[in-house]
Amino acid sequence: MTGITFHKTKSGEYREFICSGHAGFDDYGKDIVCASISVLVINTINSLEEIAHENIAVESDAKRGLIRCRFESPLQESSKVLMDSLVLGLSHIAAQYGKKYCKLEFKEV
Repeated sequence: MTGITFHKTKSGEYREFICSGHAGFDDYGKDIVCASISVLVINTINSLEEIAHENIAVESDAKRGLIRCRFESPLQESSKVLMDSLVLGLSHIAAQYGKKYCKLEFKEV
């Protein structure tokens, strides 16, 4: 199961997100759920860096299926939209395939 945890302030500002684990929907190389999650997460990180020029710290470990993205400063409005879009896409994956494969969590920091 892939778990994605979004850390937000009381006022709703994103501070970081952590994506960990492999979905386990199918064998490695055939897992469409894991691939879908990866595409959304990696594209969002790339967009935050290359289009929005956000100051972020990214850690990853492909074997463990771990990506951590920490925001070094408050996000611009356009970047908030990117993050909301990520949440929307992941929510649809979780709804379609179930929490057995993709689970979202929100924590207040």
